[in-house]
Amino acid sequence: MSSPSPRLSVEYLTQIGLSTCASSTRASSSTARMPETGGEPAVPNGGGAAASAVVGAVPGGGNTKAGKKNKKGEKKQMIDLAPPHGTRDFFPEEMRSQKWLFDKFSGTAKRFGFELYDAPVLENVALYERKAGEEITEQMYNFIDKDGASVTLRPEMTPSLARMVLNLMREETGQMSAILPLKWYSIPQCWRFETTQRGRKREHYQWNMDMIGVENITAEAELLAAVVDFFESVGLTSEDIKIKVNSRKVLGFVLAKAGVSDEQFAAATVIIDKQDKIGAAECKKQLNECLGLAPDTCDRIVDATAAETIERFAEIAEATESEEVRELQELFSFAKDGGWVDWLVFDASVVRGLAYYTGIVFEANDRKGEFRAICGGGRYDRLLSLYGATKPIPMVGFGFGDCVIMELLKERGLLPKIGQQTEYLVCAFNKDMMGPAMSVARELRKAGKTVLFYQQVAKKIGNAFSYADRVGAQYVALVAPGEWEKGEVRIKDLHEEDKDKKEKDVKFDDLKNL
Repeated sequence: MSSPSPRLSVEYLTQIGLSTCASSTRASSSTARMPETGGEPAVPNGGGAAASAVVGAVPGGGNTKAGKKNKKGEKKQMIDLAPPHGTRDFFPEEMRSQKWLFDKFSGTAKRFGFELYDAPVLENVALYERKAGEEITEQMYNFIDKDGASVTLRPEMTPSLARMVLNLMREETGQMSAILPLKWYSIPQCWRFETTQRGRKREHYQWNMDMIGVENITAEAELLAAVVDFFESVGLTSEDIKIKVNSRKVLGFVLAKAGVSDEQFAAATVIIDKQDKIGAAECKKQLNECLGLAPDTCDRIVDATAAETIERFAEIAEATESEEVRELQELFSFAKDGGWVDWLVFDASVVRGLAYYTGIVFEANDRKGEFRAICGGGRYDRLLSLYGATKPIPMVGFGFGDCVIMELLKERGLLPKIGQQTEYLVCAFNKDMMGPAMSVARELRKAGKTVLFYQQVAKKIGNAFSYADRVGAQYVALVAPGEWEKGEVRIKDLHEEDKDKKEKDVKFDDLKNL
């Protein structure tokens, strides 16, 4: 077994030929904690940005820099210790925040009766080429593995979900071996080689909730209610967030009536989806130049998609009595009855970038417009058919990334500061008490307590208390000769203000009852 690595103190970096530089790719400005003076052990790294460092390495080992000359006058090759561009390190502080967020994701999913699933981060490229839009396939981290297979780090989870659902279908009949509907959720890490910006990385975690086997609009209503439930659970309100809702069916009705062919539909939706960014005039121009649509046709399409209510949209599109419009109206009716209609906004320009959506589509944004879309989803009833399903299976779901919501919660002051979760710090008064102190720590852990063991003798008890305060421990358990001879441990409650209750001696056999 190899020995543990020493902490990256400046002295240690110097000893092994590392140099540090001031630049850091991470947003946080705090640094990894170093050992304190006075003989105390180093505080476990609570997060924060370690300064970007470079370490000597063999030539060709990643991003390299020229370092100091060795004794032979040869320059060492140095590698950048920052993570690859667009990716993140998660120090314990960030991991505590991430766990909090993931617990919120999971809490909502479980309250709605969804079950957790997972799939390999490495998937076959063909799985995405058959389903996704051109943008995703161009952004994949794909390569040929040592078996000669064309594989990729997953850019999203839906194709993996489709593959798993197909494995539950009986090939000869197309019938599901599982009881429908399936209600599954996941929080996978996804990878896309795209331009990085605020709230957008090349890797991110994405909370997915998908419902398989429900044809009617109640599935969309339940998923939208789940999104609202999550926002409320983290302290956001309908004054902070709007969920823009549209229907690809409605848009298809409008485009077909305007003379847009089936072959042009996907290209038209890509242009319309950019309307908020490029403006109405540019949208009309691109519809005209890219698709050859007449100017008056472009005007009708853009005017319809700019309508602020379903009723106004239906009037412009001459679709008042259409089934597609009635479906949207029913969804908003469910939202009103459910008490969350104030979160919804009809927006006919929302079509989502992925070509496989077939019905209702939606995306959530902050009302101030400071961030990109927080989450998005919709219905994709024909997806399994792309993979050879002999019988169509209705599916609806959403994806909710971790990057934007974390930025938003930080900006609104809603991200809690979560310290290290330590209940007890166990200390030995002298070297002879180290063994008994370890037995005390073990007994407390058996009782389900979170315990840190103080790695040095605690003759300077003030240092131990200072350390306990920094790691967030509520109690200090001091194992000293006098108390131990009586089979007792002194417990001090650092949060108790009443001096009569602050300290007590507890029998070793009673530790399990604390």
